[in-house]
Amino acid sequence: MRRSTRSRRPSGNARTKRLLAVGATLAVFGGVVAVTQISSAGDRRQNKNQQRPVSADCVEPSPGATAPAGRGVTTTRTWQNGRWVTNHWGDGQQTVEECQDTRAGTGGATVGAVAVACPDVVSRLPQVPDRARAEVDRNLNALQTQITEADQRLAADGNKGQAFINNAVLGPLASKRRATLDRITTAIDRFGPRPRSLAGLAACQVQPVNNNNGGNNGGGGNDNDDGNDNDGGNDNGGDNDNGLDVLASNCDDSRLQPHDGFQNGNRCISTAFGEVGAAANNPSLLITDSPQEINRNEGFALRVSTRNLIRDRFLPAGQGGYYLESSLLNEQGLTRGHFHTACRMLPNVDEAPAPEPVPAFFVATEDGGGGAQPDEVTIQVPGLPDSGTAQCAVWAGDGSHRIPMSERANQTPAFDAVRIQVN
Repeated sequence: MRRSTRSRRPSGNARTKRLLAVGATLAVFGGVVAVTQISSAGDRRQNKNQQRPVSADCVEPSPGATAPAGRGVTTTRTWQNGRWVTNHWGDGQQTVEECQDTRAGTGGATVGAVAVACPDVVSRLPQVPDRARAEVDRNLNALQTQITEADQRLAADGNKGQAFINNAVLGPLASKRRATLDRITTAIDRFGPRPRSLAGLAACQVQPVNNNNGGNNGGGGNDNDDGNDNDGGNDNGGDNDNGLDVLASNCDDSRLQPHDGFQNGNRCISTAFGEVGAAANNPSLLITDSPQEINRNEGFALRVSTRNLIRDRFLPAGQGGYYLESSLLNEQGLTRGHFHTACRMLPNVDEAPAPEPVPAFFVATEDGGGGAQPDEVTIQVPGLPDSGTAQCAVWAGDGSHRIPMSERANQTPAFDAVRIQVN
């Protein structure tokens, strides 16, 4: 049983009581085709006639690399505030099926793919009384499960036509949602102000999956050609070292092999850092709502506010997009990228944990939103399997997953973290 909920907002704000947000967790349709160029042994510049498959072998993704309720998929979408929020589980690693489709040349996002989109419920709730919180949370989770199941049905049989979608997917979903919304209304009405018009949120629709936001693999190039040579760069002993004892500013003299965009260590990365904005335009980020205590395998939500981060760039690390692209700004001087969310269990709270274990939860999120004014995205965590202290962290990334640069050294990077007790 959840004992308490802590809000990171100032006391007195009605939104502090709204812990869980409903999002339609939606299965992606098809894998994403992605290749990167192989480095020539005799030339540091990429050979554009050579291509490398997504991975040498099609193996199961590491733990945390697939959507918890997605039956093996690595990308899901949530309909929030009138837009699709894309969640890249495991930072773009592929399932065996997606990998095989890609290597066979049949992968790729389905053109015109659709998925279920339902009205947001949490934003329509009054302040939820503490005594109703547990029951409301259970029903909010039920709403999410209903949407996930409907979307899986749509993915399997949606090609049967609109009549089938209306009668076999959207109709039954609306009936289930109506009953669940009635339970939420009754639970709150026992102890506080009765929610109004929740029944009007039962009907869902089908929306195109594509964001059309120029994200993922559009713009900015990802062939790792121009950036990896640092033409005209700061060679050691040159005129641009500001009189400092610079050990290296490129990979010309490195004894390590070049990095190729895949997640491998002991490599040297020559991709240029790229564009950095003015201090007032540098990204910032904050977890605005989180639970303090949960039970094992109990779903919960984190609310994340970002500022100065345009969430429209994501090159899947598992497909060769890691550290591949230079940082880019939009026309207003704001960083283009996405943000990550991870929860890991701490062996103890007295020493830094080992860095290499895979976290219990991880997702990268893009949605084409974001701007100079802060806004929010809700991250649904399906639960953590082990008891103990969990550290849930959120940090911004540019298109190739680096924490965005800042103008000054004494600016706090775009990250935040909370501790959650798991019983």
